[in-house]
Amino acid sequence: MRSLDDAKNSAIVSHCHVVDAPSPSNGIGNNTPDLGAEADVGTDIETLNGALSSHGLFAVQPPHDDHDGDLVTAAEAENLKRGLGQRHLSMLGIAGSIGTGLFLGLGVAVQKGGPLGSLLGYAVIGLVVCAVQFALGEVAAVLPVTGSFVRHSEFLVDPAWGFAIGWNLVYGNLLSIPSEITAICVLFQFWTDINPAAFIIPFIVITVAVGLAFVHVFGEVEFVFALLKIFLVVFLIIMGLVINLGGIPGTEQIGFKYWRDPGPFVEYIATGDWGKFLGFWAVMTGAVFSFAGVESLAMAAAETKDPRRAIPRACKRVFARIIIFYMLAVFVVGILVPSNDPRLDGSGSSVAQSPFVIAASAAGIPAIASMVNAIVITSAWSASNQSLLAGTRVLYGLALKGQAPKIFLRTTSWGTPYVCVLFFACFMLLSFMSLSQDAMTVFWWLVSLTAAGVLVSWTSILFNHIRLLRAMKRQNITVDELPWHNWWTLYSSPAAMVMCIIILFTSGFSVFTQGRWDAPTFVSSYLDIPLVLIAYLSWKYFKGTKVVSLADIPLEDAFAQVRQGADEPEARPKGSIRFVSWIWD
Repeated sequence: MRSLDDAKNSAIVSHCHVVDAPSPSNGIGNNTPDLGAEADVGTDIETLNGALSSHGLFAVQPPHDDHDGDLVTAAEAENLKRGLGQRHLSMLGIAGSIGTGLFLGLGVAVQKGGPLGSLLGYAVIGLVVCAVQFALGEVAAVLPVTGSFVRHSEFLVDPAWGFAIGWNLVYGNLLSIPSEITAICVLFQFWTDINPAAFIIPFIVITVAVGLAFVHVFGEVEFVFALLKIFLVVFLIIMGLVINLGGIPGTEQIGFKYWRDPGPFVEYIATGDWGKFLGFWAVMTGAVFSFAGVESLAMAAAETKDPRRAIPRACKRVFARIIIFYMLAVFVVGILVPSNDPRLDGSGSSVAQSPFVIAASAAGIPAIASMVNAIVITSAWSASNQSLLAGTRVLYGLALKGQAPKIFLRTTSWGTPYVCVLFFACFMLLSFMSLSQDAMTVFWWLVSLTAAGVLVSWTSILFNHIRLLRAMKRQNITVDELPWHNWWTLYSSPAAMVMCIIILFTSGFSVFTQGRWDAPTFVSSYLDIPLVLIAYLSWKYFKGTKVVSLADIPLEDAFAQVRQGADEPEARPKGSIRFVSWIWD
């Protein structure tokens, strides 16, 4: 293993140069990057030549240890191909975050917290998301690498922490996809009682097919679905306001009727003000799941043009759009459906109905309810596609560094890591749990598992940002040198990180109250914590990694590249597309 002095000379943004990887073979084959060519990396060339050509199960660690980020990024860029443009990147965050959490999760939120309690709960998580997005944007503008905050964790904190966070992200995406497919089955029950397997199998096949296609195809698919989701949310908000104001013939004006009776808050578990506070707090886990996905837009940095500008811009503008959509949607749901509506708990024959569908049906417009249900199904499938892209790219990056079996390095001739996709396809079969369990119960089990992983990722992003700012201060680099910076992130990152940790450890609080112990809920709420700690300590023990000293983080190389790219002209949309580019730009 290298000493910290050696680590000082290597970084994600180091000036290492790797010769172009050989052209992949036609069709599907083992296109493992060949690092046997000459490489000017300032180390023993024979060791480097054999770094990824080992025939063992795991690739041998490169001599530059986990800090050799540029070597990995170059290999990823060569083998994964560049197929995502600015508009794809900006819409990926929207496509990944507007899914079943918005269309199904809001019903449970209103039931537990009431209309005002759910609105406040989503507002708090929205502020946390704001801090996360701006922290991610500031770090990614300096270190625009594939793997995003996973690579940032290795560079700024500890290589072992990067390993743990990377596998935590893979784990979270492995669970996110079957949860979306399970939600699709729930939504189809609105029309029919056909066995859910009839819907699970086709959606698994379609998801895998898109995952195996060229990344540009994925980008176009998600771009279209993101636009569809935006139009759907706008339509639902307008429809909800029309229904609430009595604009549908034969319906009366609702106004804030449900804020008065049954009331703005719900007493959850306890009574009085304490019960109302617990109801508000119970909204948190569902809100985290709803916002999950916004942090993954930087995962494809090496597959994105001009990432130093594109990623911060996407973080800022995607956040603004998501917050507006969610806050308006939560508000509209709170004035449309009473918190004591029995259909919100996902029981009985109405299990497939989201609160928007409930409102449309109550207004006597079942045709709109069916249309909304159909678009929500496509929304859930789109979110699963986004999880597949993020998870497979992180898994591929882990394999490149010898932190995952090197079989995951195999790619198709068009640059898709097909073994990674097939690995994720195996876990999609978890959605068949809905055949033997109540579909909504399975869905929320998987939601809890995913929410815990999301909180760990958000905490890591915020901690990376804190470490970057502290390292800059230690090395006498002013914040003015950051390509993108907001003064208030000095305070928002620590505050949001503390909030994430509190929510993480209290997400399953209901099981600790009298008479409400439930082993599955306890496990799903807290399983992610020991998994991350075990992964971190295990890699640290076996590889002997150390926390990187603030003085040893090689920021000079990073800012040298920032200064080099500062004068590059910015590409702007041309032709007629510039008139609609405001949606994603």
